[in-house]
Amino acid sequence: MEKPLYMDNCYLKEFEAVVESIKDDKYVVLNQTAFYPLSGGVAYDTGVFVRDNEEFPVVYAGKFDNQISHEVSKHGLKQNDKIIGKIDWERRYKLMRMHTAAHLLAAIFHNKSNALITGGKIEPDKSRMDFSLENFDRAVIGEYCKIANELIQKDAPIKISYMNREEALKIPDMVKLADKMPPDVETLRIVEIEGIDRQADGGCHVKSIKEIGKIEILKVENKGKNNRRVYYAVRG
Repeated sequence: MEKPLYMDNCYLKEFEAVVESIKDDKYVVLNQTAFYPLSGGVAYDTGVFVRDNEEFPVVYAGKFDNQISHEVSKHGLKQNDKIIGKIDWERRYKLMRMHTAAHLLAAIFHNKSNALITGGKIEPDKSRMDFSLENFDRAVIGEYCKIANELIQKDAPIKISYMNREEALKIPDMVKLADKMPPDVETLRIVEIEGIDRQADGGCHVKSIKEIGKIEILKVENKGKNNRRVYYAVRG
């Protein structure tokens, strides 16, 4: 499989594909896909495959042996079947908004406190991020969220591009993860919030930060020395 279709078009909701292989009657690999697999702490896409008007619900997508595998909840697909894949768009779009909000928050935390991301889990309805913040100050975290929402109201476009890995990693603050580097590949995918942030990233994002809506901090926890956990949601 070449690079997943969502890498260049996060808004692709439907696509044609051919079944390359099936394992245990339910794990399906396609010649191409727009389904995002569980990766980097971001939840997977769900949806449906359609073959000759028959639907095969996709309940999970993961990456195994460097291939995206789709778990279907109904048997009957065969190798070389031609299908139409349809993404559960409501779920995907929520995840896109959440993921872009995570990048925006990470940029602000880093710029204001030099904090790095130490963990995270992005889900459609509630997400969390862990930051390497020295002090546990709820008021400061609330202020960072306020800054994020002010930037959302001003709006900024999001651009996806590709860059040689060696050159990309020369750019200060390209990586905001505390203990993890981008994949060891020749070319990195770069997600840029124009004028605000650039990060090496392989996930799905909205086209402009105004699409995020409003970021709401749900809870803040002290998770030990220099580790603060922030739960958030996006509204609107």
